[in-house]
Amino acid sequence: MNQFQSNAYALLDSGDGHKLERFGDYVLARPCAQAVWSPRFPELWGKASATFSREGGLNWHGRDRLPESWNVPINGINMKLSSTDFGHLGVFPETRELWNWITETLAVAKKTRDSELSFLNLFAYSGGATLAAARAGAACCHLDASKGMVQWARENSVLNGLEKAPIRWMVEDARKFLLREQKRGKRYDAILLDPPSFGRGKKGELYKVEQDILETVSAVSQVLSDRPLFVILTSHTPGFTPMVLKNILSQFFKGGSCEGGEMLLTGDSKVLSVPNGAWARWVVGS
Repeated sequence: MNQFQSNAYALLDSGDGHKLERFGDYVLARPCAQAVWSPRFPELWGKASATFSREGGLNWHGRDRLPESWNVPINGINMKLSSTDFGHLGVFPETRELWNWITETLAVAKKTRDSELSFLNLFAYSGGATLAAARAGAACCHLDASKGMVQWARENSVLNGLEKAPIRWMVEDARKFLLREQKRGKRYDAILLDPPSFGRGKKGELYKVEQDILETVSAVSQVLSDRPLFVILTSHTPGFTPMVLKNILSQFFKGGSCEGGEMLLTGDSKVLSVPNGAWARWVVGS
């Protein structure tokens, strides 16, 4: 689809525990523990607009060379970026291939259904997956415990001309929300969840993925519609491999198929891809 071709992100190089990425007009170097190999293109690193380091604390070097925020198209979705104090920018590029899959799958299903498709994005961050579903015509529910991140996602919807799309913006603890949705009889045809390794809900509720993931996925299974399409589970938690995620999904979802893989930061064919998390999905079809 042509809309996916608009992309101003690329991994330029990686190595020595760092990654070098281009986000539109700016090149950033940031830590990347899994990049234990040597850089392939050492001559590129001196061109970084800014560098983030965790040595001696959390520090940006050259942050003054970056604007307060800038907009970058990534796989056809315009995202507002900003250099946060923790080194994040407002997007995780390793998820962008999942965006494409979500859009394509929902767009195909929409052609065969006589009712509106519904998509739930839990732990939704800045909304890339929500907008991927919305551009396919699905009614979306976007949930994150951070009010600031939900506002950031709403701003991204405006950048994509989707501010009037049927998106519910929720600032809430995911577990409490799922319980209420179950009691209300609210159901979703497609669900994505990206639980954090450690986090806190809207009112400080503690979330630890090792302890809480099974309860969360079980609750997700209770809000699936009678004609489900898919459930996607992603993770950046060390040790949560694709097989681990597939095993979790297979405990709660029957009748479809499970597949999984690594989430990758990618550039052109000469650049080594960098694994940055895992994904698994249970798929039924339309």
